[in-house]
Amino acid sequence: MFRKFLYGTPFPTEAIVEEIPLCQETLPYLTENINEKGQRTFCLPLAEEDIVYGLGEAPRGINKRGHIYESFNSDDPYHTEEKRSLYGSHNFLVVSGKSSYGFFVDSGASVTFDIGYTQYDRLTITPSAEDFVLYIIEGDNAYDIIRQFRRAIGQSYIAPKWAFGFQQCRWSYFTAEDVREVVRQYREHHIPLDAVYLDIDYMEAYKDFTVSEERFPHFKAFVEEMKEQHVHLVPIIDAGVKIEDGYAVYEEGKTKGYFCKRKDGSDFVAGVWPGRTHFPDFLNPEVRRWFGHWYKGLLDSGIEGFWNDMNEPAMFYTDEGIQEAVDYLKDFDFACNDSNKFFELGSRVGGLANRRKDYAAMYHTVNGESLCHEQVHNLYGYNMTRAAAEAFHELVPDKKILLFSRSSYIGMHRYGGLWTGDNQSWWSHLLLNIKMMPSLNMCGFLYCGADLGGFGANCTRDLLLRWLAFGIFTPLMRNHSAFGTRQQECYAFGDTEAFRGIISLRYRLLPYLYSEYVRACENGEMLFRPLAFDYPEDIVTRHVEDQLLLGDSLMVTPVYEQNAVGRVVYLPEEMRFCLFKGGKLVKSEILPQGHHFISVALDEVPLFIRKGGSVPLYEAAESVDRLADEPVTCLTFQ
Repeated sequence: MFRKFLYGTPFPTEAIVEEIPLCQETLPYLTENINEKGQRTFCLPLAEEDIVYGLGEAPRGINKRGHIYESFNSDDPYHTEEKRSLYGSHNFLVVSGKSSYGFFVDSGASVTFDIGYTQYDRLTITPSAEDFVLYIIEGDNAYDIIRQFRRAIGQSYIAPKWAFGFQQCRWSYFTAEDVREVVRQYREHHIPLDAVYLDIDYMEAYKDFTVSEERFPHFKAFVEEMKEQHVHLVPIIDAGVKIEDGYAVYEEGKTKGYFCKRKDGSDFVAGVWPGRTHFPDFLNPEVRRWFGHWYKGLLDSGIEGFWNDMNEPAMFYTDEGIQEAVDYLKDFDFACNDSNKFFELGSRVGGLANRRKDYAAMYHTVNGESLCHEQVHNLYGYNMTRAAAEAFHELVPDKKILLFSRSSYIGMHRYGGLWTGDNQSWWSHLLLNIKMMPSLNMCGFLYCGADLGGFGANCTRDLLLRWLAFGIFTPLMRNHSAFGTRQQECYAFGDTEAFRGIISLRYRLLPYLYSEYVRACENGEMLFRPLAFDYPEDIVTRHVEDQLLLGDSLMVTPVYEQNAVGRVVYLPEEMRFCLFKGGKLVKSEILPQGHHFISVALDEVPLFIRKGGSVPLYEAAESVDRLADEPVTCLTFQ
């Protein structure tokens, strides 16, 4: 049962597409209060056995209990356990126990979820804004509630099949020759590859919808050259528009009043990659259509995929922030012996980026009225991606275009996928990637994945191999790393046989994975599920977070610890254990219900076939378009 409670006059997010009538009744299990800040709060008692699922892209585990989270889209690459928010805001959670309840707080402003942090037996939800919609869903169990919610928010985006191929990205492919060398190395080592990404350096001075003629000459011909090698080029598009006379996007946006404002009506300015920039007012449908049609030039060049970035929106600084820091330094007593003053100095000078104060100074124009960005912050990246998707529907209606974003909100799942942002080459981030997948699926995001190997810091060979061994199961399978870090392309570590074998297995499984993905999108199901969803009577499964069910037939059990030679797995029923090496099945045995230790070398991939399961295996290919139409064998367990 879906209940809708309206508070004030909220900005319409369009996250919910199903018509839900307003409810006036009070609910005995939910307590409504006003806190000391004058904010409305909702409290629910938590029983000892209750598990809390959801919140999509959030730190920590599948069970969110024991921490406090804040929905406020944040440009922060250090996804450590104490963080409360990441790049996306997905305000849906499910309490699963003797009784099960789902909650969705539909608000573009920040929302705090205290899930047993202040009091272990208490869930407290606190929207920061006065205007929001609260949805409460009752159901037989957690998965029943998730299905109801998925139906209400609409069908998930379906990516083109080629976008399930392996993809290579790095911030430092500065020229067309750099890209050619990446493709040459992959093809020479016979490691499958379907896409190479163009980060900000393909642009002219980091200006959206431009291509540097010096570094990427004859761009359309270059795109075609890559396609002849069965490789798609996927360029980045950032949210900020460079302030520069003669730059058409800037001049047209300024003339038409399409940029976000200050309170006094002047255009808001912040520094990002191009320097001083304006931000398009994506909450305005007219602006969305205008910005979306700028993708046409790249589409006309043969581009069939895009990734939207920096759209929280990220701000490196504002003029006001710099001036405040300068004024502070003018009056600073460098001879003082107060250590607290030096800590304050660091925060003043080092804290110029992404300040809440600066977000509060930005305004949108909606239906002729001014709206403070704070009230709709979490909707910005969602509507940037919506702008692109709606333009693609109009410009290339017969084509599926790859599209995903860094910043997101529920509702964006209908227009594109997401990647989980600028992670690090840490083993803990491999585990976080595993645990995040079902939480994202609950919120409608099925085309998603992490930067395999980690974006920041220096990746090691063993970490990349283990991460790839999980990444072959995620819809978005992209190796991505930052400028200044160690090269982590699959040929960069010397011996390429192990990498070739793992990625080849992705292609052998790809038709099964893609068909399960499409089915889950169309039917409002989850591609990745916690074990407890399919085995609710098994008490052990409620506490297993490092094994995931995938589709109807598979259970994946990745190894995620350094120097591990295998791992312990829990089987809720008898299953067929399959071990792959070099893309080929090298071990198969039936294991009974219970705990087992399985040995898994660095170049091996384990998976389990469930009872009644059937997984077709195809001949490996070096690109999706060269996969055969029919499988060569089928893994079954009847």
